[in-house]
Amino acid sequence: MGQVTIYLEDEVEQRMVEAAKAAHLSKSKWISGLIRSKVANEWPQSVVELAGSWKDFPSIEEIRSGIGSDLGREEL
Repeated sequence: MGQVTIYLEDEVEQRMVEAAKAAHLSKSKWISGLIRSKVANEWPQSVVELAGSWKDFPSIEEIRSGIGSDLGREEL
């Protein structure tokens, strides 16, 4: 496991300490959670659970039906 040293302004550090305490986490685990959420490669579970929530949402075919045809490319 890697280690990282960061330098924070006093006010920022105090706010970070308060946020970590409120979350019942160590400072290290709190910061690690923030970094993990920023580098995630998948949708958050709250977004995944929204799939299919809108019964009247148009299908992709309906959305694309109003789009005209592309023009052919001109020869070079």
